[in-house]
Amino acid sequence: MQKQQKCTPRIAILTAIAIMFILLIFGRSIQAVPISQPAPSPKGSVIVLHGLARTSLSMTYIARGLAKHGYVVENLDYPSTRLSIPELSERYLSPAVERAAAHSWPVHIVSHSMGGILVRQYLADHPTHEIGRIVMLAPPNGGSELIDAVAANDLLLRKTLGPAASQLATATTSLANTLPSVPSDLGVIAGARSWNPLFSALLPGEDDGKVTVASTRLPGMQDHLVLPINHTLIMWNNEVLTQIIHFLEQGSFIHQSNIH
Repeated sequence: MQKQQKCTPRIAILTAIAIMFILLIFGRSIQAVPISQPAPSPKGSVIVLHGLARTSLSMTYIARGLAKHGYVVENLDYPSTRLSIPELSERYLSPAVERAAAHSWPVHIVSHSMGGILVRQYLADHPTHEIGRIVMLAPPNGGSELIDAVAANDLLLRKTLGPAASQLATATTSLANTLPSVPSDLGVIAGARSWNPLFSALLPGEDDGKVTVASTRLPGMQDHLVLPINHTLIMWNNEVLTQIIHFLEQGSFIHQSNIH
């Protein structure tokens, strides 16, 4: 059954622009406290990456949970709305990997939304640098139709969400669709619950309010899990944290789970 259109595309586009702008303003005003574990750990290090127009504060629950579970954690903050994805990867993620590798090995990565595209960019630029396991939460691996909706006004898109946002379109020529797959063990958790019918009107099939379930998939991934969770709050869910830890330790998700 096709999804019922509850609003016109024009209203959905204007609403998308307005909400993205609000998220951008609030995202810039928050300063997060880094999460770390001073002593080296036999479990290794985990770099935690937030998404577009967010800060490391949005990943605090996951970062603290991983640290309590024995990992050395860096909850990386980066200016997601100021630079392109290649620039963000090289200036922020690359040094973080070097720091983590010097502290505890292996180096794992847990990302949310656009953070997953930074991971793919890093691995494309550093194909010989071995990374442990990677968990992506709601990544727009195939781009997002919300970006398509506002991409007609590229200047407005860049002013509100920066140059990285325009690289997340669904076109086959977009950065998200031209980066290679991930050679490391990759697990993807997709959300399938939307609180925003206006955004969902622009997203075909199951979605989390920002990204479709289909777009989260990536060829060669080790495992894929769909949970009834919203894009914005997927990082604050206890089952998601449990699934992340299980994948980092076992290389798979718990598909027959009674965790609620």
